[in-house]
Amino acid sequence: MFIKENFKMALDSIFANKMRSFLTMLGIIIGIASVIAILAVGNGATEEITATFSELGATTISLDATDPEQSGDLITNEDLTILRQSIDEINYISPNETTSGTVSNDGEARVAVVSYGTPDLQYLTQTMSSSLIEGRYFNEADYADAQDVVVIDSDGAEALFGRVDVVGETIRITVQQQQMNLRVVGVVEGSFGNLQGAFEESELPLFMAMPYTTVSNTLPQVDGIDSVIIEVQSTDQIEPVSQQVVRILELRHDAVGENIYNAQNFLQALDQVDNVLNLFINFIAAVAGIALLVGGIGVMNIMLVSVTERTREIGTRKALGATTSVILVQFLMESIILSLIGGMIGLTLGILLSTLVAGALNITPVITLGSVLLVLLFSSGVGVFFGIYPARKAANLNPIDALRYE
Repeated sequence: MFIKENFKMALDSIFANKMRSFLTMLGIIIGIASVIAILAVGNGATEEITATFSELGATTISLDATDPEQSGDLITNEDLTILRQSIDEINYISPNETTSGTVSNDGEARVAVVSYGTPDLQYLTQTMSSSLIEGRYFNEADYADAQDVVVIDSDGAEALFGRVDVVGETIRITVQQQQMNLRVVGVVEGSFGNLQGAFEESELPLFMAMPYTTVSNTLPQVDGIDSVIIEVQSTDQIEPVSQQVVRILELRHDAVGENIYNAQNFLQALDQVDNVLNLFINFIAAVAGIALLVGGIGVMNIMLVSVTERTREIGTRKALGATTSVILVQFLMESIILSLIGGMIGLTLGILLSTLVAGALNITPVITLGSVLLVLLFSSGVGVFFGIYPARKAANLNPIDALRYE
């Protein structure tokens, strides 16, 4: 009954001065709305980036031979075979190598970016799509026999032949002053056709993929592999497989403890991105939270005014038997309710604002239950912290002096 009565008296006091109460809550409303909007949009952006990294390959390991001191430290084709046979968790493994050259088909020469690796390259490369339109990808037989075959994208097929169905056609490519005549065995979807509006067609490079063995047999400079990409079955296998791969290579190349081989993965990069994003989001939210401090000062100010205005009321209540604790709770509850109402309005505005901003950025805002509870708890805390001094001042008034107050 005591709490219910104080609650009713607090509401009556707040709604008796609607405009003053609203202006008092404005700082809290702005602060809460800003914090909620920043957290929701920031968390949504973080999830979007996480999803993008996952699509790029959350189960992918990048293996490098860093600054090999001699050619014997480079990774070999035999190393790849041993790794695949020794580690069951490996789904795909391929050299992650690229080179550039010029390609022609009895016409204008075009710049070409050539990726080369094992047949698994079709599942691992980021420069070409893995979706076949015509023909096939180069296979194990092509790889074992170092066949002069090539897979090109549809943009390249259109540029060279004016059509997509070019399986069986021959193209000439010059790489590092070495010329190769290659038979097209497959065509994949083009990945860069959407850039044609921004660039002249002749300025866009052509993309193609070849067996590593074909390139190494033709180019004397390619005598080893310094970068390999590996895909495992699940994310929890990344660390153990990374350790096994490095250990096997160190043993095979007698390089134990020399730190020549380094295995990295997208999860490590994702952790770094998450840390930076969270630091930035929390910093911006803390800056926005300054408005809450301003709002709290406003609450304390208006409660002090209220105590002054209601001095005779306080004296009358004390003269009728109200205790110090009763007066304290009455004004403290009024401060808390004022802050809570401001917090709920701010929460609503923050959700609406985050939805609008996230929609403009084409991301989904993420509003967690923890964020909502934290906001309401914080707004209540503002009411307690900044309301305690005015409440104590009201509670400690001398009833005789209060009754004499004009």
